[in-house]
Amino acid sequence: MTDTKTHSGSIGSGPLQGRRFSPQSFNETVEAIELAFDYRGDVTVGLKSGEQVGGYLYNRELKGADSSFDLFPADSAESRRIRYDEVAMVAFSGEDTASGKSWENWVAKKESERKAEADRVAADAKARGYL
Repeated sequence: MTDTKTHSGSIGSGPLQGRRFSPQSFNETVEAIELAFDYRGDVTVGLKSGEQVGGYLYNRELKGADSSFDLFPADSAESRRIRYDEVAMVAFSGEDTASGKSWENWVAKKESERKAEADRVAADAKARGYL
């Protein structure tokens, strides 16, 4: 899904992977960077200069006009600091590695594994004549 709409207010909910945002205000830029910070995949940031930087956004500092964030570019070993006022676009270009992996799914999986292990131990004990 591609989302190139102009935003007024909230960006909305739903999966971010594949979406692209072109913020029209400082508040929309803040919102897009916050989503990118929480995203567990790479993003592509389009700068007003026309440059595009892809990588993992891992830090941000919200300090009014001096707001910036740090990004590990996919093509460099050096991190890069980018100012919010340089951002023209944020695209969620990489795979969200935690998509669909909720706490409830993890608990259900662990419970299933525990039950399977208990059944295996009980079958082994029965085969040995302990039960």
